[in-house]
Amino acid sequence: MAVSTQTAMAIKSYQDQAEVLVKNYLFADPFIPYTSVLGGIFACKVAYDFAQLISTFYFKTYCGLNKMQRIEWNNRGVSTIHAVYISLMSMYFVFWSDLFSDKIPGLVTFRSSSLSTTVLGVSLGYFVADLGMILWVYPSLGGLEFVIHHILSGTSVAYACFTGRGHIYTYLCLISESTTPEVNVRWYLDTAGLKRSNAYLINGVIMFFAWVMARILLFIYIFYHVYTHYDQVLALDAFGHLLAFGVPTALATMNIMWFGKILKGLKKTLAKRQ
Repeated sequence: MAVSTQTAMAIKSYQDQAEVLVKNYLFADPFIPYTSVLGGIFACKVAYDFAQLISTFYFKTYCGLNKMQRIEWNNRGVSTIHAVYISLMSMYFVFWSDLFSDKIPGLVTFRSSSLSTTVLGVSLGYFVADLGMILWVYPSLGGLEFVIHHILSGTSVAYACFTGRGHIYTYLCLISESTTPEVNVRWYLDTAGLKRSNAYLINGVIMFFAWVMARILLFIYIFYHVYTHYDQVLALDAFGHLLAFGVPTALATMNIMWFGKILKGLKKTLAKRQ
């Protein structure tokens, strides 16, 4: 059916207005933090529904779970997707891009870009959504330590996202999310009754070494970086100082506590194999 010239012009006009709206408002630098956070929350909802749909058709174990176990199953699917996304993007910004290179003049603690802000905004949307889920069914998805972890992480990400400062240390800390998929896979295997399988043992070994790299040695490097760039860290405001010094310290302490539990569990698994 042919479209009249007047109708075609009207459609073109609406398209142009939509492009202007997206360019000048949704993706304009001042609005990037807000749109990316909302986008992150929406993405979590989509990922949750997708995990539920896929699990219903392709995992027999899922159909035998109770309501709370299904909620945790779906929620861990969302956290796995976020962990892969944010850890890869964090490693890109820290190790492969030139955004935080010491060869570039200027304070490293004040460097940011539209892309780095967008990535943090999406991640903040996840932390907000996941914290809401944890509190909604508390303590089924995690106890007080998980609430503290999400508040500390979310606050740091929010500060970096909305101020454009401290991106370097925020991304360094977020690399530790690379251990989340291993933790979630371990829960899936346990829930599926595969605790005595080779996959469970291999997962434990991988999780052990990943934890050492991403949550022990990485934080030693973070403290070293803060020490060698101490004058640049001091250029931040008072709240920035608190986050730069306090959050890595708190997270490192929690990481060591969790690492003790991982080591204990791995020893128990290996003992049963002998």
